[in-house]
Amino acid sequence: MAGGTVVAGRYAVGAARAAGHAVVALSRSGGVDVVAGTGLDAALDGVDVVVDTLNGPSTNRAKAIAFFVAASANLQASAARSGEGRLVVLSVVGVDRVPGFAYCDAKVAHEAAARSGPVPVTVVRATQFHEFDGQLLDRMAVGPVAPIPTMRTRPVAARTVGEHLVAAATATDPGEQSELAGPEVVELVDLARRTVRARHRRRWVVPVPLPGSIGSALRGGALLPGPDAVVAGPGPDGWLASDDGPAGPTASNGRPDDAGGRDR
Repeated sequence: MAGGTVVAGRYAVGAARAAGHAVVALSRSGGVDVVAGTGLDAALDGVDVVVDTLNGPSTNRAKAIAFFVAASANLQASAARSGEGRLVVLSVVGVDRVPGFAYCDAKVAHEAAARSGPVPVTVVRATQFHEFDGQLLDRMAVGPVAPIPTMRTRPVAARTVGEHLVAAATATDPGEQSELAGPEVVELVDLARRTVRARHRRRWVVPVPLPGSIGSALRGGALLPGPDAVVAGPGPDGWLASDDGPAGPTASNGRPDDAGGRDR
């Protein structure tokens, strides 16, 4: 499991172990660096499927693309040498519909790099996690004010994503690509306000329309799933009230991924 230490990767590790599967969570503290490629061959020896939930450590387009291309190339090459049967890659719904947006461009490069090797690849595109607006609140707040981009989303629980990744990794024929989303289409600003209330904080959420074609695409639903998407997990209010929500014992806003990036 590349990126198996936080958020979706952590839930995937838990789901896999609960199902009785042996899991190797790649980490720099364990002697594995997916970007440099060090320690990969030994870590993947005897592994049947590689699950990649890595996310870039930088919002800079060039740095993010370089990270994904290097990591994916190393995972593909090592998986091929070790004889793995499949590589399952976590990506984002709609990344190819917002050209020019640095993060989306980097994830497009991630998918392409993963598919460039000989090991068969299944790409699981998920919508934004329920944790996403809370991360933005923490990252972008200036005092009591939190500027939040205006966009439509259909958030899904990271726990649900982790379970879906395990299902894809263990399926006989998972296909080449699938989409996963939660049950409710909402505005990100509204989600942030719900999260503020659930956290029992006083914070003013200010809508910020992003400029140009990128902002227009996000507001128009470019990151929403298609009609064939798998719909699973709780809606926003159900998630906020769950153990994984802001006040729950398993809540997390993420931390550096010591396999060489930051997990979604």
